Amino acid sequence: MNVYKKLIDARLRLQAKPMKKSGHNKFAGYQYFELGDFLPEIQKIFNEVGLVDTISFTPTMAEMNIYDVEDGSFVTFTSPMGSAALKGCHEVQNIGACETYQRRYLYVTALAIVEHDALEATTGAVEPVKKEVKPAAEIPTIPRGTVAPKNIEGEAGYHQIVITPPTQEHDQVWLNDCRKAVHLLLDTCVKEADVMTIFKKNKVLFDTVKQMDPAFFKDMMVKFTETKEKLANKE
Repeated sequence: MNVYKKLIDARLRLQAKPMKKSGHNKFAGYQYFELGDFLPEIQKIFNEVGLVDTISFTPTMAEMNIYDVEDGSFVTFTSPMGSAALKGCHEVQNIGACETYQRRYLYVTALAIVEHDALEATTGAVEPVKKEVKPAAEIPTIPRGTVAPKNIEGEAGYHQIVITPPTQEHDQVWLNDCRKAVHLLLDTCVKEADVMTIFKKNKVLFDTVKQMDPAFFKDMMVKFTETKEKLANKE
C-alpha cells in the first residue's frame, strides 16, 4: 500500500467521522470548519493507516508533505501565502494568523474536506456600513491639532477642551491631541475640585475617546488620578 492508497483510506475514514463546524462567518452567514474541528481526528487516522504530515512556510508558499511511514513515498500539497493585517496585533501575531489559516486550507485540500462555498456566499453581498464616531455638539470645531489655552476662571469655556472632531474611526492623531489638551488643563488646576470640573465638562469627549480606544482612555485617566491625589494632599 503506497502513500496514495493510504491517503484515500484516510479520507474515507475522516468522512465517516461526525464533525461539527465551530467557525461562523457572520457577514456571509455560513458555518465552516476550524483547524481544531478536524485536526485531532486526522492525526488519529494518520497513525492508524501509517501516514505523517509536515508543513513548512516560505514568504510566498505554504507546503504540506504527507509521507508513508513504511516506504517513505510522499505526496505534496501547496498553497500561495497570503497576508494578514489584524487590528491591534503586531507583525508576529499577523504571521501566526496567516500560518494558521494556511494550515487549515492545506488539510482541507489534502483530506478532501467539504467546505461551504465562501466565494458563492459573498458574491453580490453588500458589506455593512461602518458606524462613524459622531462628534458631540458640545465640542467646537477649530483647526486640527489646536487645544484650549490655559483658562481663567470666569471666562467662557472655562475647563472646556476645544479640539476638532476625529476624522476617522481610529484616529491616533486626534487621540494624542486629546491627551495633550487634558495634560495642559490639569496642569492649571489649583484644587481637587478643578480636576472633577474638567472631567464633568468634557465627559462627552472622554466617552468618545473610550469608545475609540479603551486602553488609550484608561492610560489618559492616569493623569486625572495623579493630579487629584497631588492636590488632595496639599489641601
